[in-house]
Amino acid sequence: MPIPVTVCDDSTLARKQIARSLPDYWDIDLSFAENGLEGLECVRNGQAEVLFLDLTMPEMDGYQVLEHIFKEQLATNVIVVSGDIQAAARERVMSLGALAFIRKPADADQLAMILHENGLLPDAAEASAPVNSVIESIKDAPIPLRDSYQEIANVAMGQAAELLAKLLDAFVVLPIPNVNTIEVADMQMTLQSIERHGTVSSVCQGFIGNGVAGEALLIFNDSSFKDIAELMRFDGVLDRNVELELLMDIASILIGAFLKAFADQLDMQFSQGHPIILGQHCNIGELIKPENVTWKETLAIEILYTIEGYSVNCELLILFSEDSIEELNHRVSFYSS
Repeated sequence: MPIPVTVCDDSTLARKQIARSLPDYWDIDLSFAENGLEGLECVRNGQAEVLFLDLTMPEMDGYQVLEHIFKEQLATNVIVVSGDIQAAARERVMSLGALAFIRKPADADQLAMILHENGLLPDAAEASAPVNSVIESIKDAPIPLRDSYQEIANVAMGQAAELLAKLLDAFVVLPIPNVNTIEVADMQMTLQSIERHGTVSSVCQGFIGNGVAGEALLIFNDSSFKDIAELMRFDGVLDRNVELELLMDIASILIGAFLKAFADQLDMQFSQGHPIILGQHCNIGELIKPENVTWKETLAIEILYTIEGYSVNCELLILFSEDSIEELNHRVSFYSS
């Protein structure tokens, strides 16, 4: 009798990666859910004796799904597969009843070991499952480029957040990365559309490697400095020099870790230039002057990091030059195939 299994993730690429990682000899009836609401409905309908669950999703995130499963006492074995690899994230999902926690992208051997240890997977020698047509179909399914970029950015975002969480001894709340191709002439409008209250400070750092170049931009709300200083246990006078030092520390972690994790997934290496201060205590629209940028178009990845329980938020913008897009698309297509 096939075991009902649901993969719940908003990313087509992530669902495909998990499906590829499932043992070929596992006799299952496989379903897919694109957000937490759909995933929870699959559990309620008996389609998820095993539920592979992402944490960062629209409609309802993975934490909320686990809370509902716990409150309603629903029968399912939840294996969380997430790009959010903070220790606190793992502790939270395990306290809510998850069976295991796996970092993205899912490792087939680790996944099989967890299933086997929990009595959900027979020994390969004893199994005789037919070829699963649902798994085969998603293995061959095309992945939209934007979806692939978003998932690759999701994994990189999580690795950067883990380092920031360790530095601050706090929980970093992660959003769904926003990926768009925009005209540089519209960059000021894009920046101004980011909801901000008060002035900001910003660091810019160039990067290049394997035919790809771009700029990483960290935009930090000035109102966040007080809480960041508290988190970093600074008890002196918070002047412009101290704020600059705090800004550079945060930028070094988020930019460096994100770029490394992003490049590693695409078998690339980036060299980073020296960080440059774009401005302190200025309006967000003053950060980039279109006349100073030689590109016409950019592929932009936008991530808003916030700290739970604190008034801290900073925006990370990764801007790839128009000459880089063809090479990036090629590598992302190959990664997703």
